[in-house]
Amino acid sequence: MSFEAWLAFAAASTVLLVIPGPTVLLVASYALGQGWRTALPMAVGVALGDFTAMTLSMLGLGALLATSATLFTALKWLGAAYLVYLGLKLWLAGGTLEAAPRTDAASAARMLGHAWLVTALNPKSITFFVAFLPAFLDPAADFLTQMLVFEATFLVLAFANALGYALVASRARRFAGNARAIGVVNKVGGGLLIGAGATTVAFAGVRN
Repeated sequence: MSFEAWLAFAAASTVLLVIPGPTVLLVASYALGQGWRTALPMAVGVALGDFTAMTLSMLGLGALLATSATLFTALKWLGAAYLVYLGLKLWLAGGTLEAAPRTDAASAARMLGHAWLVTALNPKSITFFVAFLPAFLDPAADFLTQMLVFEATFLVLAFANALGYALVASRARRFAGNARAIGVVNKVGGGLLIGAGATTVAFAGVRN
């Protein structure tokens, strides 16, 4: 695995993580209702959930790579198309952020478990990783090494992203109710996600 491949993966992962999805909405809802104390348990839960989903996805991709290089290549292109689809969907979402404050009393362990469940057991998480990862994997390189590096990179970024969202949401509650601001975020995020899809197409084309 080259440094360029890792850098491309880290950049695309950063873009994808900052775009609001079910996990981000859950983190924001707890932070809006209960403040900054939710930040650490939610971030740990998100990281554990991503670890679960990503490990299952990587093991499946490893089996596919060992079975058929042609199918693995096809999955790269389907994954790129999936990223573009997600970008278009976000672009058209408008100014909505359905993150109602959660005021129910919850322990740190309960919040951590909730974040893990939402992140890991959502079928979309595994589908996302199956679509996203192939563009950056080198079939000629050691699969286990790539798996460890990509997982470690993504989990560090996911933890930092969830922690940041919780801290910002606990301090900037007006932002969550500002439809215009959320609309701008969705437009920018959607554009970046479409760009990430286009980048994975180019990256996959160079590697094949």
